[in-house]
Amino acid sequence: MDAPSPPPAAPAHLRWGVEALRAQLQPVLPGLEIEVVPRLDSTNTRLLERARSAGGDRDAPITGPGEFDAGAGAPATPLGRRAADLVPGLLVAEEQTAGRGRLGRGWSSAPGRSLTFSLGLPMTPAQWGGLSLAVGVALAEALEPDPAKPRLLLKWPNDLWLRDAAAPAGGRKLGGVLIETVAVGRHRKVVVGVGLNVLPLPQDAEPAPALAHGYASLHEIDAAASAPKALAAVALPLARALRRFEHDGFASFAAGYAARDFLQGRAVTVQGGSVLEGIADGVDAQGALRVRTGERVHLVVSGDASVRLTPGPPGVAA
Repeated sequence: MDAPSPPPAAPAHLRWGVEALRAQLQPVLPGLEIEVVPRLDSTNTRLLERARSAGGDRDAPITGPGEFDAGAGAPATPLGRRAADLVPGLLVAEEQTAGRGRLGRGWSSAPGRSLTFSLGLPMTPAQWGGLSLAVGVALAEALEPDPAKPRLLLKWPNDLWLRDAAAPAGGRKLGGVLIETVAVGRHRKVVVGVGLNVLPLPQDAEPAPALAHGYASLHEIDAAASAPKALAAVALPLARALRRFEHDGFASFAAGYAARDFLQGRAVTVQGGSVLEGIADGVDAQGALRVRTGERVHLVVSGDASVRLTPGPPGVAA
């Protein structure tokens, strides 16, 4: 019997095609600045710090989308700094040493084996609910365009999983999204952080605690997967999705989310202020998770809620 092939090695030098990316994204995000750095603690943290500094308030609170909005009473940004405050920015780190996920979980990356980037831009949607789900739909559809029987699934509220019937939970985690906002004068700047596993783990590596259900990578979908190729695939669809969400809200993403809903029909435990056990039953019009307990339906907003699932196949629409 042949020995299993070792996982592919990460390339020594990555070519990101920044100018081609800028040409694609400029019509959607005018004035976009793109930066690729070899090593960074956290792309989200760095963009948030820049927004605070440009807005003249280094202590401006960081929130999740919609936790509070900058209102008419917010102070204006310092005179002469408005243009810099609101310029969209795409920051990519080839290696991220202190990345952050939801609820304080870490997300580090090795050069070439993962894609870690953040996109920051001002947004003024009528409703914020479902933004992380819309981002997940945009990423999944860009990486796996055929929705007939998708392998890329979305676990509420912000994770991408790869379908795997052999895995105890019916799938393995492939990536995650972290969305944070900060007030910049009378505007709100949104930073969308994305982390995607690109190559398999080295044979001697152990998955991080956040990947307790198993590690999945884009290489399992595309044998030619690379971090630059993944960025080129998702950057423009993500930018367009954020603009579409700003105009239409979650409604235009609801069907796409339902087609990839990893939790649909699954027994789940929701941990937050209290513990809730029930059956996941999709999401409402604002992206809140519906959990059935008998005849009653509970709505769970993301916030500090953590959803755990029991083993078994995911209930995703065919």
